[in-house]
Amino acid sequence: ATNEAEVAGLPVRVPMLDIHTVGAGGGSLARFDAAGALRVGPESAGADPGPICYGKGEQPTVTDANLLLGRLRPDQFLGGGFTLDVERTRRMVRQWLKAAGSTLGVEEFAAGVIRVVNATMEKAIRVVSIERGYDPREFALVAFGGAGGLHACELASGLGIPRVIVPALPGALSAYGILVSDVVKDYSRTVLWRASGDGERELLPRMERELGQMKRAAEKAFREENWRGKIHWEATADLRYRGQGYELNVAAGRGLLAAFHAEHQRRYGYSHPQREVEIVTVRLRARIPAEPPKSGGDKRGVRRDRRPRLSGGASAPQSAAVVFSAKPARAAIVARESLPIAKRQRGPAIVTEYSATTVVPPGVEYELDRAGNLILYLRR
Repeated sequence: ATNEAEVAGLPVRVPMLDIHTVGAGGGSLARFDAAGALRVGPESAGADPGPICYGKGEQPTVTDANLLLGRLRPDQFLGGGFTLDVERTRRMVRQWLKAAGSTLGVEEFAAGVIRVVNATMEKAIRVVSIERGYDPREFALVAFGGAGGLHACELASGLGIPRVIVPALPGALSAYGILVSDVVKDYSRTVLWRASGDGERELLPRMERELGQMKRAAEKAFREENWRGKIHWEATADLRYRGQGYELNVAAGRGLLAAFHAEHQRRYGYSHPQREVEIVTVRLRARIPAEPPKSGGDKRGVRRDRRPRLSGGASAPQSAAVVFSAKPARAAIVARESLPIAKRQRGPAIVTEYSATTVVPPGVEYELDRAGNLILYLRR
């Protein structure tokens, strides 16, 4: 969570989820700018008319590019319940390129779209990692949504991330998240206290009084809304060196000033322990944990009674031609529900399931863990 963010370029200073967004979804439209450079998004085809391959759209999108490169399987989209129109996509993209005056081939254009949209997403990941003092090589990339797995390995490779996690039922992860979200209330009080040296001792009692008032307000609010359960408290404070215009949020309590100096050193590369510090805001988060719903699936994250089937009872092909980094290769086509637990395999492969598709480039190893997550291991 964060207490300050930007929405459409405008600063917003209220508690919200710390999410950095970019216009790079599956429906993002491809175009050539005035200088002839290929651009992707933020304009989107939306649900209506949607990508060309859905049957109504007329402008190429990221989804169309993935289909043309063989990354999306036309007969296994939504478990075979919806067939993507490859021929229409190829024909209309060729016509669109001709009208735009481009000499690119269809596959060459599709590969360019993927490179551009990957660069946009990679830049967004850098904003929330490298630019905040975190080394991507120490983290795993979690890919969810219907298209997350199509781009995850290339993004991880570009950032040096060693592992990708595609959770069970990735297309429904956001919906599942709201079901298991805690009940949270945030409170804050602007105080503008100054401290230096051992001045923390004098501040702690004042901070406890402020937090006590906020705790009583939270307890009253939970009672009025008939929420039951133990309340968990998270007290923090926004601090800055006197004269600065931005604050850092650290845990409230003993060691507050030392924690601020350490966080400032981590975030900006320097600190001034002898400099006067201002405590700008005291914050309290009151949280009642939610009870997780019972899972209706097996260890692969697929409901036993509702596993996706191919339309018409046709069996899935064992392999297909897929383009990886502008180079064609023969990739295995694997249904996620057929993968064994904890048995590593090596790409190239296309892992299909009802709510998503995961692209496994050559040399990348993958397996299902015992919790049903699809884990992809990139060579470092």
